[in-house]
Amino acid sequence: MIRERQVNALPGLPVLLVLIAVDITAIYGLVDAAQDGSLTRILICVIATIVATFLMAGLFVVNPNEAKVLQLFGAYSGTVKNPGLRWANPFYTKKRVSQRVRNFESAKLKVNDNEGNPIEIASVVVWRVVDTAEAVFEVDDYNNYVKVQTEAALRNLATSYTYDAHDEHTISLRGTTQVVADHLKKEIQDRLARAGVEAMEARISHLAYAPEIAHAMLQRQQAGAIIAARSRIVEGAVGMVEMALELLSKRDIVTLDNERKAAMVSNLLVVLCGDKSTQPIINTGTIYQ
Repeated sequence: MIRERQVNALPGLPVLLVLIAVDITAIYGLVDAAQDGSLTRILICVIATIVATFLMAGLFVVNPNEAKVLQLFGAYSGTVKNPGLRWANPFYTKKRVSQRVRNFESAKLKVNDNEGNPIEIASVVVWRVVDTAEAVFEVDDYNNYVKVQTEAALRNLATSYTYDAHDEHTISLRGTTQVVADHLKKEIQDRLARAGVEAMEARISHLAYAPEIAHAMLQRQQAGAIIAARSRIVEGAVGMVEMALELLSKRDIVTLDNERKAAMVSNLLVVLCGDKSTQPIINTGTIYQ
């Protein structure tokens, strides 16, 4: 692989001033030689003017957060990153490579999640070029390479997790966004490393069920949420009933036989687990009437 090699080009302003001075002197000498009729001086002045003008082709500008990749007859010669007016061999070809931070938002992709449910997913990636030589010579078009590899990584991510999970320990696309974002960033970076590109941040920007199953999956999601909530409610209600019976027995407030304990448990579970508020009934007799 071709690695970046930074070179320092000559400052362009002094070179420009020298070349302008040479051109002015050569033109003045050419006029003076023409008046004297000296062919030798005319020839020298013409050659000096042509050479100075040709050397001006080596001047180029490097903007901040930009690099110029230099090639000499196809061979990589180095990269200039120092901003300002610079001068290098006029035979060098100079390719501009921006190193500014860029955003890329992928299209909405329709893929299947880990459970085979069709979903729509899209992502936003923040990236920049860190190795200009790899970006120019290792891939044909690094901008298109970033686009294609990001979408490939996003497809692979979507198939690795379920859309949603009610278990807090299970990683899902909707429930554990930070973990998913870290996984997406790592996978994109692994793919873009050979192109000299750094993925600075990657996040899911759009996530939804496919339209054809959205309504059914919403009902399924609601049912799963209800089941999960009911399980938590029942678990808490059983603990509260157990605590109530234990405190009644420990403090010797009332002694209940098994039948009355079963009735009390039934009533407490109805109160604690019911969807609607219960209406209390005051017993004016004994517990057996």
